Formats: sequence, structure tokens, C-alpha cells
Amino acid sequence: MENSFFNRDEVKQLGFKKVGDNVYISRKASFYDIEKISIGNNVRIDDFCILSGNITLGSFIHISAHTLLYGKRGIAIDDFSGLSPNVIIFSETDDFCGDYMIGPMVPERFRNVIGGKVTIKKYIQVGAGCVILPGVTIGEGVAVGSMSLVTKSLDEWSVYVGIPAKFHKKRQTKLKLMADDFLKNIHID
Repeated sequence: MENSFFNRDEVKQLGFKKVGDNVYISRKASFYDIEKISIGNNVRIDDFCILSGNITLGSFIHISAHTLLYGKRGIAIDDFSGLSPNVIIFSETDDFCGDYMIGPMVPERFRNVIGGKVTIKKYIQVGAGCVILPGVTIGEGVAVGSMSLVTKSLDEWSVYVGIPAKFHKKRQTKLKLMADDFLKNIHID
């Protein structure tokens, strides 16, 4: 694992806006507008991830392989949250209705780019292959099932699944108590 991730000094030299302690970043991850990205403590970013734009990561976060965060309008992920492999989060997107042209190489006057900040609260787990669209807030303690499409904000302590993601059932709040106990007793080197 040591050679697969940047060491502490290398992470500090990458140019992040802010970076905490005990941060593991794969040498195969890519960053754009790195000076706009803040990373808390105890964060791991795996192979082939792309993080771009205004992104704030809290602490105790895992971003799994092949995850893409497009944060031009902002993405914030709170503590104790995780993104499984192949998750894509968009904070903005082209308007695909057919009234406008699409793509970054087309002049702005011919495009209609829409979006909004994506906020992911504490204790969230987003399943493999999920897509989260602009302007969404995922409430505290939510679990999103694999291959779901999140098109609107999700209520806290619930499980959502499907295309589009719909309420499946309530989720236990034990994680909150475990995290509180964990933080009281933590001793990370």
C-alpha cells in the first residue's frame, strides 16, 4: 500500500486548498482546480478517481476507485461518509432538452448549463454505480443502493434505491452513537 499512495509530504505538496492528517491519495487519482479542494483528516481516495472544482471533504471519508466528482458549483461531503466504486456526482450539467448545444468546447452563448451544490451529510454510504445530479442534498445517515439515480434531495436516516432513487425503508441511527464512542477513544498515529 505504501507505494500505491502519495506519502504525507507529497500530499502536502500537491497544492490542495487544505489537507488534513492521515490522508491516503492514490498516485493514479486525478485532480483539476486542486487549489479549490479541501480534505479533512483520515481520508482515502483510491485509484482512477477524478476530483474537479470546489470540493470539500470532511474526515473519515473513503472515495472508492473510479469515482468522479465534478464540483464546479460545489460538492461537500461530511464526516463518516463513503462513496463506493463508480459513483458519479455532478454539480452542474448541460441542458439536454434540445434547445441548446452541449459540451465544453461549444461557446457558452449556445449552451444552457444548469446546476447547484451537492451536499452529502454525515454517515452516508452511496452504493456502487450511483449517479447524483446537481443541487441535491443527501440527509444525514442515508444509504443509497447500488446503481441508483439521485435526482432530488433525500430525507435523513433512510435507505433509497432505484432509478430514480425512491424511499425503501428507514435506516438505524446506531452509526451516530458508534461514531461518538469512536471519537472519544480514538488515538491515530
